[in-house]
Amino acid sequence: MQVEQLYTGCLSEAAYFIASEGEAAVVDPLRDVDTYINMAKEKGVTIKYIFETHFHADFVSGHLELAKKTGAPIVYGPQTNAGFPIHMAKDGEEFSIGKLKLKVLHTPGHTLESSCYLLNDESGKPYCIFTGDTLFVGDVGRPDLFSGNMSKEELAGMMYDSLNNKIKPLNDDIIVYPAHGPGSSCGKALGPETFSTIGTQKQSNYALQDMSKEEFVKTVTEGLSKPPAHFPLNAKINKEGYEGLDEVMERGLKPLSIAEFKEQVKNGAWPLDTRPATVFTEGFVPDSISIGLEGRFAEWAGSLLPFSQPLILVTEAGKEKESLIRLARVGIDNVHGYLDGGFEAWKNAGEKMDLIIDIEADELAMDMPHDNKLEVVDVRKPSEFEAGHVKSAVNAPLDTLMDPLNVAMIDSDNNLYVHCAGGYRSVIAASLLKRQGYHNLRNVLGGWGKIKQVKQIPTVTPKQEQV
Repeated sequence: MQVEQLYTGCLSEAAYFIASEGEAAVVDPLRDVDTYINMAKEKGVTIKYIFETHFHADFVSGHLELAKKTGAPIVYGPQTNAGFPIHMAKDGEEFSIGKLKLKVLHTPGHTLESSCYLLNDESGKPYCIFTGDTLFVGDVGRPDLFSGNMSKEELAGMMYDSLNNKIKPLNDDIIVYPAHGPGSSCGKALGPETFSTIGTQKQSNYALQDMSKEEFVKTVTEGLSKPPAHFPLNAKINKEGYEGLDEVMERGLKPLSIAEFKEQVKNGAWPLDTRPATVFTEGFVPDSISIGLEGRFAEWAGSLLPFSQPLILVTEAGKEKESLIRLARVGIDNVHGYLDGGFEAWKNAGEKMDLIIDIEADELAMDMPHDNKLEVVDVRKPSEFEAGHVKSAVNAPLDTLMDPLNVAMIDSDNNLYVHCAGGYRSVIAASLLKRQGYHNLRNVLGGWGKIKQVKQIPTVTPKQEQV
């Protein structure tokens, strides 16, 4: 028996590969399915089933791609309504994978069709459970993402029943393999680990503690942040189907000369620069949006970029394919090529360039007493801002900066010092502001992590105000 977790950090997503006696199954695959096909070849096994725990909202699943390339059926739990052929399993139905048995546990709550898969080993003993977004390490799936006509309170009530009737009765030693880990927006506060055990979760997970249904519903539904913009779109794509990845790659992996690149921009395409944030600030094609591959690239691309917007890429050499794949994972398929030779070719051709000035936190401290037009723009989440911020700073969360009404609240006449927690999001924000006509910009290196260490910078915390 082999059970492998394949974890993708920038999406906080876990897929699983199960193998026994020449047969295999994949749980919650990503859209770029060659990884699973190559694993099957290396292990000498045939992919027999593709199991989906639910219609994912935060990424485009590889279910259709993998089914097309392997012939394996796509399995969902009860109450699934899909726009493509599936095997809709019954609650309690079992599937054989070599000498293993996988049992379906219908656990509605995150979504109506949400199901967990309990894997028994060769001896018939329950070994692990793939919980999807029903149960995370330290949390449960939020009930407000893809609920149809049901309220989040109704789904939370169903989640309560699922946890108490299907999950809590399981043996303590069963391994919990969730679909997501820390950083995911599919829950409120996922723990730092990517797997656990039923026993540990019974002890430490707030959602598995003894409480009434009313208490549970209130606890699970309060304090939910606004879900990222791409969530409903990804859920719809996963339910209805999508264009093949091969076609997306063929269109996007087209090298563009400088003249062709400029013509694409003239026709409305947006340049997306996936180079590291620290490299981008030193020079870039004017009006480019920076989302560096080194951070939570796919998540921010899905949150900020309109799905219908044509894009053209500027990447580091050899990173064109990776950029395309990671965009496709969140359903951004409208890419029409990349700048041949990258930014160096643009620079060497003497084309017009732009840059963003980087400063240290110490320089911000020195500038503050002498510049009456200085404005600190904090692009962190409201919860981060409330936990501590620069006095008189403007909180303009990054995910709001594609809305001109929100951006209009920032005074373009001021000298803007932009920061986030560590420096990645602030460069994205600065590039968005540049596109919208804000050019008096400084990017504060190290963000809040460095700013709060400088005593000369006045800050506000929940408990006190420092002047």
